[in-house]
This record gives sequence, C-alpha cells and structure tokens, in this order.
Amino acid sequence: MTDIGGFNDRVARIDLSSGATEYEEIDDEDAKKYVGGRGLGVKYVFENGPDVDPLGPDNLLAFMTGPLTGTQATMSGRIAVVTKSPLTNTVTDSHHGGWSGARLKWSGFDGLLFEGQADDPVYAYVEDGEVELRDASHLWGMTTHEARETIEEELDGAYGKNLSFMGIGPGGENLVRFGAIINEDDRASGRGGTGAVMGSKNLKAVVVKSGTDMPQPADEETFEDGAGQATGAIMESDVTAPNEGGLSVYGTNVLMNLTEEMDGLPTRNGQFTSTSAEAEADPSEPNIDAENTSGEWVRENILVDEPTCHSCPVACKKEVEVQTTVGGADRSVRMESLEYEPAFTMGSNAMNDDAELTAVLIDRCNKLGIDAIESGNMLSMAMEMSEKGHIEEDIEWGDRDAMYEVLRRIAEREDDLGDALAEGAASAAERSTAHDSRLDVKNQTIPAYDPRAMKGMAIGYATSNRGACHLRAYTPAAEILGIPQKVDPADPEGKGDLAITFQDLHAVSDSFDICKFSAFAEGIEEYSKQFNGMTGLDLSEDELVEAGKRIYTPERYYNNLVGFEGEDDSLPGRFVEGHEDAIPGQGAAEGQLAELDQLKDEYYEGRQWVDGVVPDERLDELDIEVGPGTGVSGGGAAADD
Repeated sequence: MTDIGGFNDRVARIDLSSGATEYEEIDDEDAKKYVGGRGLGVKYVFENGPDVDPLGPDNLLAFMTGPLTGTQATMSGRIAVVTKSPLTNTVTDSHHGGWSGARLKWSGFDGLLFEGQADDPVYAYVEDGEVELRDASHLWGMTTHEARETIEEELDGAYGKNLSFMGIGPGGENLVRFGAIINEDDRASGRGGTGAVMGSKNLKAVVVKSGTDMPQPADEETFEDGAGQATGAIMESDVTAPNEGGLSVYGTNVLMNLTEEMDGLPTRNGQFTSTSAEAEADPSEPNIDAENTSGEWVRENILVDEPTCHSCPVACKKEVEVQTTVGGADRSVRMESLEYEPAFTMGSNAMNDDAELTAVLIDRCNKLGIDAIESGNMLSMAMEMSEKGHIEEDIEWGDRDAMYEVLRRIAEREDDLGDALAEGAASAAERSTAHDSRLDVKNQTIPAYDPRAMKGMAIGYATSNRGACHLRAYTPAAEILGIPQKVDPADPEGKGDLAITFQDLHAVSDSFDICKFSAFAEGIEEYSKQFNGMTGLDLSEDELVEAGKRIYTPERYYNNLVGFEGEDDSLPGRFVEGHEDAIPGQGAAEGQLAELDQLKDEYYEGRQWVDGVVPDERLDELDIEVGPGTGVSGGGAAADD
C-alpha cells in the first residue's frame, strides 16, 4: 500500500469475462518510481506482457489518474488510458481533459484495470469507491452522444454537474484500429485505438458519478507555494494568460496561421509545406487558404462559448456553432471544439478550407468514435490514392460530401475502401500498392507539423513510443513559440537532445496527470513544488527528470520486446533526405528534408540506446524492474521469447 499524498490507494481490477471486480492497493515503491497516471499505467500494461493480441481478451486496458489529478494544481483535469495499441502494436497512452479524470479521483479511485471480454455489451458504473458492471445491450450501435444522453436519462445525475461519460461509438464497436474514447465534452482519448480495445471487450462506456472530494496536499505550504508560482507563470505567459494569451484567446488553432507562415503546414497529403506553396505551384487548381480555418477566423465567425476543464484558467476549448449543407442535408452542429490537429487533417491536408464543414466533420468523428486526426489523414490518403489511380473510386481533393460519407464507411467498415482505411495507413497502402501515399510512423499518421520544416518534430515523430505524435516531444514549443528558448526549426543540430528533454518532461506531466499546455508557462521548478507538496515526497528537480526517463525507457523496452528496433524509427519517405519518394519543402522551407540518420544518431547517443534498443545496463542504471522476465541484450537485438 501507499500513503503518499494525492493517491486514494485504490485500483479496481475488473474481469469482464467473469464480471468479478477486485480492489487493489498501490505499491509504495511503484508510486515513487513511476509517479502515477501514464507511468504507473505503463507498468501495469508491461506486467501484463507485451505479447498479447491488442484486440484479444488478454490485453489490459487501464484508466489512470495521477497524484495531481483532480486537485487544486493548475490544469489538473487529465486522465490517461493505457493499453497495447491495435493501430501501432506498441504500448500507448491516450489522454483527455474535461472532468472525467477529476471525477474518477473524487469517486475514490486512482485507476481502473479492465481485463477479459464480456459475453454481452456492458458499461462500468463507478461511484463511492465501487465499480458495478451494467447491461449496455440497448446502447450498442449508438453514437457516443446518443449513448451519453441515454445513460443520463437513466441515472439520477447530470453531465457537467456530477456525471462523466467515457464511451465508444460504432468505430470502437467495429474495431476500427483508431477507434476513440469520447467523454462528455467531446474530449477524446483518440490516438492509438483505445476505443477499439474497449469495443473488443464489449465495454461500451465507463460512467463515473461523484461529488467533489478533492485530495488535500500532504505538505500544504510547499504545495501552495508551487501552485501560486504556477498560476503566476500561466497568468504572465504570452501563450496561456487568460483572455490575453494566444492559446486562451484562439484555442489550439492559434497555430494554424503560424505554421502556414513558416511553411510548416503539410498540405495535399504532405506534398506541400503550406497552402500558399501549393497555390503557387499549381495556380490552375482550386486553391485553399489555411487562414479560413484558423483560430482567428473561428473566433470572429462561429465561436459561441469558451468552456474549460477542471482547475484550468486558460480555457483553450472553443465551442462553435455552424449550419451548413453536406451529405445532401442541412447540418446544424454545436461542438467543442475546432482543434488545430483535426482542423489540419480535415483542412489543408485534404484541400479543404471551409471551417464550418471542418466542424461538422470533427463532430461526426466524435459521434462515430474515431480519432479525428487519423480519420482526416485517411481521407487525404484516399484522395491521393484516387488521384494516382491506386483505387478505382473517384474521391477528389476537398470533396465535402465524399469526406462526410467516407467517415461513416470507415466507422462501419461498410465496404472494401472503408475496411481498408479502418485498418490504418500501412494496410491501406498494402492493399492498393500506394506506398508513396502513406504519412505514418508505425501505422499512426502524422499531426500538423511538417518534419521538413521542423527537425525537432522529425526526430520526435520517428522516436515516439506510440507512433507519429507531436505530444511525446512537443518541440514546436521551442521551434515556433520560443519556449523555453527559440531554436532554428530548420537546423538538425541539437534536435535529438531537444526531443529527449521534451519527451522526459512530458512523461512526468502525463504521469501527474496534468495538461501539457502547462509547459508553455511552467517548468520543472513549478512541477516539482506542486508534486512534492501534494505527495509529501522530497524529490529534487533532477530526480523528477530521472523519473521521466524511467517512464519513457520501459515504453521503448516494451516495444523492443514486441519486435521494434531502430529501423522502425522511420518517417514517411516524402519527408526524408535521400529517399526515393522525397519531396523537398517549399516556400520558407525551400529544399528542406529531414536528415533522419543524423537526427537518430544524436538521439540514440543521448538516450544511451543501441540502434533503437534499450541495453540491459541502461535498465539497471535507471532502476527499471518491469516486464515478464525477458530482456534485451546490449548487442541491440530484441529478445526472441
């Protein structure tokens, strides 16, 4: 057990096959070494073994809070969903904000561990330290919003007051490999297919009912000092200051114009580095302007509300309301919110600059329960495959009706194309021989930063432990926003070390579990004081950074045991120097390509890995004792067993 502050010392292990639930304490050493949230969740998944079928009953699905979740710490409303990904076959953790993480903590739990597979659809009802499995047969087939509304009618509670819903739609039920978990405010644990894992277990939803039993700090003076310092930093930041900073005023989509201006916004399935570069290269084509889907445009034209997550003064969520015609009907949608990443995949990458259409498409993904980032990229891939004759179907760039309809076909696996896209980029390319149209790393497609223009993102994508991801190492903080200091985005030198720094820092914040946007203002000093104050521990800043390494390294070790090595730390060919499919950048990124070999050499040296593999001695140095008893040799090969 643990008496460390911030923990309830209670985890539910739910066997869906038998319907039995056991309640466990948290090992004190585990809490100290792996912090909580993501770190502790990865340890549970690792101990379950790396050889499981992600969509089989033996895979473990962990909903985890951290020691700061649901507290008065700034931006502490996050929850981590950790499992083996059916999309990438790696370990993955996917987080969402809102209130569900706080309510799970307030209901008496640090985590929920789902094992096995229910015979019939169920949902988990959580209240007052107990978990009850309830029949969900009547909910199966519903969209996430329909299921949420139905459950609210059945329970004596209300969303936004004392209930939280984390559930799946048809995408998760049909095992779309990027099926998402959607919570009550359209927040998504989208990346990696966590929703498909829920679907494979016949688990429709996790519903939490709670009061507001907020954890109190073990060392109140230290915590209040850290929380006050963190709040002050947020209030003073040009990015996060409430009602003044770019993130607070325009939401995440504040980045649309910035990346467009630096020619770092992948366009037309990554063939161009901005919408302006595409227009200049081919003025005869119907051209688009990324500014029409930017945060500035949204605020001026369709913004209706600015809700926020637990304990967050920034309020980056920008709720919009739109009316448009698509799919042969008038669509009226109020949704939260038109985020930068899906606005890119549904926007510039698919040659669409209609913000109202983009809102409808993101809302459709949320209702269907499919990752909006992955879904948009799959649409763009289908458009390029169609243009090049890799598929017979005619799907033109920016075809609004086709985009709307193909999303449903993906979620329902309705036909050959929908089924192929539902499997992810690698499978879709294999079926159509369209290998040059893939924009994925380990079968997860890229977010909204062009690795030709931002070399930190190039190595960040390649070495992310969950496939292409901007959130493992958010180097645009330094490359675009100058946080903690401005670096030249086009210079590969030092970018391996930069990625490591961000990866380790974000591993810590994901384990607290607090919002990554806190790092736009806060640093390790603020993190350390809030963590030590809440827990009663006395970790130095260096020890906290070491904890980040101890969390990131076993994730890589897990992937090594699955079979991933250095050659899997790749990038889509069109971005890579020397690759036969390379397409050099344009505009401000003229001639730029990712120097992948150079970046990887620096990164591996900094990590003390051997060709992407964690040597045994590095595990020993970090005091890592996780796993099913297999190991990785110092020679750089994954174990056979």
